[in-house]
Amino acid sequence: MPPSPATAPSLSHPAYRPDIDGLRAIAVLSVIIFHASPRWLPGGFVGVDIFFVISGFLISTIMFGSLAGGGFSYAEFYARRIRRIFPGLVLMLIATLAFGWWVLLADEFRQLGKHVLASAGFVANLVLWGEAGYFDTVVETKPLLHLWSLAVEEQFYIFWPLLLTLAWKRQHLLRWMGVAVGLSFLLNVGLVVRHPDAAFYMPFTRVWELGAGAMLAWVAWRRGPGAAPLPGHQFMGAAGLACIVAALGLLDRYKAFPGFWAVLPVLGACLCIAAGPQAWFNRRLLGARLFVWFGLISYPLYLWHWPLLAYARVLQEGFLDPPRVLRFGALGVSVLLAWLTFRFVERPLRRGGRGVVAGLAGAMVVLALVGAAAQLRWLLPRNDDPSIQAIMNAGADWVYPEALKPFTFEGQGFERIDGGPREVLLIGDSHVEQYRARALALAERKPDEVSTLLFATRGACPPIPNLIEDRDPICGERLSAALDLARTPAVKAVVIGGCWGCYFDVDQAPPTASAPPPPDHYYYRDAQGHRHLLRGGDGVDQSIAALGRLLAEIRAMGKTPYLLLNIPVGADFEPRSRLTGNRLERMTAAPVTPMAPLPPSQAALHERLRQLALANGAIPLDPMAGLCRPDGQCVRADGQGDPVYKDATHLRAAYVREAATFLDTALLAPASR
Repeated sequence: MPPSPATAPSLSHPAYRPDIDGLRAIAVLSVIIFHASPRWLPGGFVGVDIFFVISGFLISTIMFGSLAGGGFSYAEFYARRIRRIFPGLVLMLIATLAFGWWVLLADEFRQLGKHVLASAGFVANLVLWGEAGYFDTVVETKPLLHLWSLAVEEQFYIFWPLLLTLAWKRQHLLRWMGVAVGLSFLLNVGLVVRHPDAAFYMPFTRVWELGAGAMLAWVAWRRGPGAAPLPGHQFMGAAGLACIVAALGLLDRYKAFPGFWAVLPVLGACLCIAAGPQAWFNRRLLGARLFVWFGLISYPLYLWHWPLLAYARVLQEGFLDPPRVLRFGALGVSVLLAWLTFRFVERPLRRGGRGVVAGLAGAMVVLALVGAAAQLRWLLPRNDDPSIQAIMNAGADWVYPEALKPFTFEGQGFERIDGGPREVLLIGDSHVEQYRARALALAERKPDEVSTLLFATRGACPPIPNLIEDRDPICGERLSAALDLARTPAVKAVVIGGCWGCYFDVDQAPPTASAPPPPDHYYYRDAQGHRHLLRGGDGVDQSIAALGRLLAEIRAMGKTPYLLLNIPVGADFEPRSRLTGNRLERMTAAPVTPMAPLPPSQAALHERLRQLALANGAIPLDPMAGLCRPDGQCVRADGQGDPVYKDATHLRAAYVREAATFLDTALLAPASR
């Protein structure tokens, strides 16, 4: 039976279970091994979901005991949370920020400041969700990326005590928890395909995982301490571990996750906890001394491992994966730091009183202020050479989707610039988006002459029917909606553009067993459903032929088709390739010649696409006419040495705004040209 109100404390503490610490060990070791080498444990990221179940179980157990006793105290609850999570978190944030000041560049340090501020406010998941996109920084180089899960937990603990308190008074606790879990799961499943970033980072799509642990806690609490093991508890322990092992082996980063797949680790964790400490697997495996030890340091180990791996990647040339020995060496250091943090920081402060709570809260506020100063560029990193800043400015010079009005067509969200009655539809990827700066300039300078411009774009989505990007199921839906929009009477012209060099300038040599082709997520799917690879197959020819048919189809609609040709792309045009020096010592940006050679393969592709446009009644729009000289040398920097590119494959907005005049023939009304 549950404890009586007369004997229960105001903030109850559940009995210690070593097997739950062992389950924590499995969760944290899965995560850190996955982060060090995904090939070794492709589904290791599910350790976070196991953590969510454990957290929901333990915290809800405390709440039930408190609600049945002297009443739940928010002040005591959050004081306990501060003593539990702030010591290690504050220490890790200080170290991460200090090392970032030493090795990061201006834009990187600014982003780190934003993440420190978000982490101190426990909204890191929402900030990371807002950053997710085609031009987001490589996630493996964000030192505080892992704190999204901590933010989800703390957001859960804002509303969960309120829900339990209200439901407790009405004696419908299990029912309301079930409603919350069910709605959260449905939201998770509904968003995971179309909006995977939202499904991953939103707190409401993760409530069901924490809530599953809470419902398990309710069942255990109602049975009371010392209750006999559940029937079949031995089977539960084995089945739970089997579910976790299956999730670790069957899942990988390319699955639609969390979605239905998250049921595996959540169910596994629930079964392991429900089996109880007397189940054989729980007692012998999860309760083993080594697992319990890793469980005790699991929280600081989770805190330390990711910044070490992220900075190891940052220090590598080109943000490449560090050697395996370095990655696992970083894990070894994180284990040592975790033990030191647990032994000399967490344990002493966990027993502190109000002064410790106030000190920890004050330290977090100071960290938030320092993070804000870094984000606002009041606090600059050590590497703040003006030549580096010019490169950072180029990398941030992007118009997307500034000053454009959103609209919806067939359920797809597009953008527009209002102008005259003639509508021009622009379909493509980020290589069409890069010209929004010119479109906005025309709308500002020639408002009476510019057409109404409709942008139906999505980064990395090729604008060719049946050319598939297998990581993004939305590409095909958006292109289908865009082509239906092209058929509407108001649309008079259609511009098709993309990073043609990215898709088609590939090695056509067939793969061999000893030398597989580079990773490729694009293929052409024919009418019979057969895949034609771009690398090592005839997918390039198939795709270019399909592009020709699309241009002819647009012409047959009575519209004017335009084919936006490619710009030079590659490492020679990447502004960051000018960075020299060592991040641990000093970095500068080397001067470069204003021109770089156009690779012959790109020149050949450019001419092939120009001829394709003419053969199918389309008008080619040629950016290379202004970028490249007849001798094959192309602009990469202006007269002052500032980059004209944002990165290796995109022009910066400042250049596009003034120089992309070749677009005017398509964007302005015919009478004004």
